[in-house]
Amino acid sequence: MGDIEYVKSLLTDGGYTCVLSDGDKTFTSRERGVKPLLAFIDSGESFVGFVAADKVVGKAAAMLYALMGVNRLYAHVMTEQAAAVCLRYGIEPSFGTLADKVINRKGDGICPMEQAVADTDEPEQAMRAIIAKLKTL
Repeated sequence: MGDIEYVKSLLTDGGYTCVLSDGDKTFTSRERGVKPLLAFIDSGESFVGFVAADKVVGKAAAMLYALMGVNRLYAHVMTEQAAAVCLRYGIEPSFGTLADKVINRKGDGICPMEQAVADTDEPEQAMRAIIAKLKTL
């Protein structure tokens, strides 16, 4: 199993947006949003039992982490809904700041990924909604 302090330090010191590790393998990304998570899922790699660190985790990202099977997740900023998703799917959440929502990149509304998953509590359905939303952006 990976070390949560290790992925947290890599996230901060390496300038990454997300880091996943199982203690033997470590995966990193500098891409923003949910795109790196979708790429990790598409890679065919198993992330069951990994620990992860991410800059911002809302419900959409939390659903993808649940789909991946990570067991611990740290975020600099995590929403209340994301923390609830983590607990529902057996992921131990931790965070620097707990927020009530993720704002879009323009700063004038809710993140479109959060809107896409607002009506689902099922990770597979959430992933389909996220992919459909990305196609419209």
